[in-house]
Amino acid sequence: MTAYAIAMLRITDAEKIAEYRTKAADALAQHGGEVVHAAAGPKVLEGQPIVPDMIAVLRFPDTEAAEAWMADPTLQDVHALRRGAGSSDILLF
Repeated sequence: MTAYAIAMLRITDAEKIAEYRTKAADALAQHGGEVVHAAAGPKVLEGQPIVPDMIAVLRFPDTEAAEAWMADPTLQDVHALRRGAGSSDILLF
């Protein structure tokens, strides 16, 4: 069954996030993933969450593919770029 993830990024290093964005789509594709939608400056409709600078919805063929993307040892340098650009929270559902 298709799985989705929400990635919420708080960016402190614009250069690193720019470099990450050049590699992120290819890294996702290695596990059948893709960005459904991404945007900067999401708008709060209800509540008082900590609002990220950028948010993305990711789609994977299944939860196993999403987990494999995160755990793939060949992609750790790509994940390190994202983490080094600030902080990120990724929720799988």
